[in-house]
Amino acid sequence: MKINVEVDCTPEEARRAMGLPDLAPVHDRYVQMMVDAVDKQGTPEGMADMMRNWGPMGEGAMSFWRTMFESGNKS
Repeated sequence: MKINVEVDCTPEEARRAMGLPDLAPVHDRYVQMMVDAVDKQGTPEGMADMMRNWGPMGEGAMSFWRTMFESGNKS
């Protein structure tokens, strides 16, 4: 015997039905922190520091992106 159940709901309704927390305030706070950091750290060095601290893999990711940009700048 096979029974299929199809549920039509929004992501918000699914989140509530499964009892998951509402992380919208956390997301909004994180985005605001990023916007504030970009406003304050307008220099390339400041942006690099921000990405190094916030980005996954830290220095390894920065080295990867630096290599990608340097290889693309060669004319």
